[in-house]
Amino acid sequence: MNRQPRAWLQRGGTLLGLVAGLLLGLGIALAVAIYVTKAPVPLMDRGVQRPSSSPAIESERLRNWNPNANLSTQPAAPAAPDAAATAPADPVRPLADDPIGQLIEQRATTAPTGVVTVEAPPLVDPFIYFVQAGAFRTAPDAEAQRARLAMLGFEATVSEREQAGQPVFRVRIGPFDRRLDAELMEQRVLGNGFETALVRVQR
Repeated sequence: MNRQPRAWLQRGGTLLGLVAGLLLGLGIALAVAIYVTKAPVPLMDRGVQRPSSSPAIESERLRNWNPNANLSTQPAAPAAPDAAATAPADPVRPLADDPIGQLIEQRATTAPTGVVTVEAPPLVDPFIYFVQAGAFRTAPDAEAQRARLAMLGFEATVSEREQAGQPVFRVRIGPFDRRLDAELMEQRVLGNGFETALVRVQR
């Protein structure tokens, strides 16, 4: 007989606790919502109102605004009248204390018109060259050969040298500083019927 009232009381207590917990949760949520709505929002200007300005005043203020005013060490020049806007602008020149800008301007105004080529100095040939038109055992024979060459316009000389214990008289044209010049002379002498040899001597 006593079991039914006790079960009813237990059920009633559980229901009452559930309702009380629900009400407590709703109260906490309401308090949090009120706190959030009344708290100041970060990154917002509180109590600051920008003065209202007409488009004409804003346009006039922006027309005289210089974005580079804080970067220049010289005072800003006064605004020019509207008629100056149609005049051609002068080329921008570097400041007097800007050596890099002066160097760039100088190179731009004095740019070379052509490429300068530097020729390498010619190599010095360690030899000098002769065109030999014969070698003779006697001086008269060598002089006769020299005379025949002179008649054809070739200037030759006779030089004596001892070879195998015997004197040898050589008839030579030259000297020539370049091998090419000696070879050209040799071809001319050969064309006139003389036997020749190209001789080179250390300088």
